Amino acid sequence: MDKIAILIPCYNEAKTVQKVVQDWKYALPEATIYVYDNNSTDGTDELARSAGAIVRYEPMQGKGNVIRRMFREIDAECYLMVDGDDTYPAEYGRDMANLVLKKHVDMVIGDRLSSTYFTENTRPFHNFGNSLVRSSINRLFKTNIRDVMTGYRAFSYLFVKSFPVLSKGFEIETEMSIHAVDKGMAIAHSVVQYRNRPDGSSSKLNTYSDGLKVLKTIFRLYKNYRPMQFFGMIASVMLTISLILFVPVLLQYFQTGLVPRFPTLIISGFIALAAINSFFTGLILSTIVEKDRQAFEFRLQMIDSEKKRIS
Repeated sequence: MDKIAILIPCYNEAKTVQKVVQDWKYALPEATIYVYDNNSTDGTDELARSAGAIVRYEPMQGKGNVIRRMFREIDAECYLMVDGDDTYPAEYGRDMANLVLKKHVDMVIGDRLSSTYFTENTRPFHNFGNSLVRSSINRLFKTNIRDVMTGYRAFSYLFVKSFPVLSKGFEIETEMSIHAVDKGMAIAHSVVQYRNRPDGSSSKLNTYSDGLKVLKTIFRLYKNYRPMQFFGMIASVMLTISLILFVPVLLQYFQTGLVPRFPTLIISGFIALAAINSFFTGLILSTIVEKDRQAFEFRLQMIDSEKKRIS
């Protein structure tokens, strides 16, 4: 088992990968550096290998797929994940690793948004998207994650081996953040400087399509992790609509003793039944989620025992 593993997912980062590997070798000489190449066509793998990294491959395209393979294959007491585009300085790595190794933090978030991100990043829609995602998650999950989308993070062995990677692409960071919040794992923030990509290096993140995937991931995880709130809101909306339709019919009945708008009454009744069904769906699923949290705690104990065995 490695003491510290540096994980660098890469796709066509020939312009920067050598510098990134060299910077990390200087910042954390005792760490093992892994570069996972994701079907690069520009020689990223050979450049990383020549710089001293251990190079491995993930044939399924997408950052989430790369991280899934990394987390499965590598055992370490502390994992540092960083992008291969030279936007995250390596000098913050030791402080982040110490939070995991000495303070027993499960996930350290390299917080760009509290430092230079909004001035260094030249893509305004990315700035807006990061702010929107952060505010949405903090409001929905009642937490205070300062930078949801950052690719600069440190993890404990417990987090890595208990995290079910379901996302295939750039929505993986959102999934990590929500998983840590939902499972009550120890989270810390470390403010890091952010620098824009060097000339000739292009982002693989599509502002619109990947942004939509992130929002869909938030929606999906809120439904899965907070079913009572999710289905409770749907029930409240449907019940309100039902009452809006029903009250005029009821008032007219009191005034005339007749129900001339019988179809409206029927529709109101069906909507009310759907609201009740939605409420009980949330109630049942919340019980299942609670049982899953209990099972997760037992899985953590098993993972901790496994870590002690292989250390």
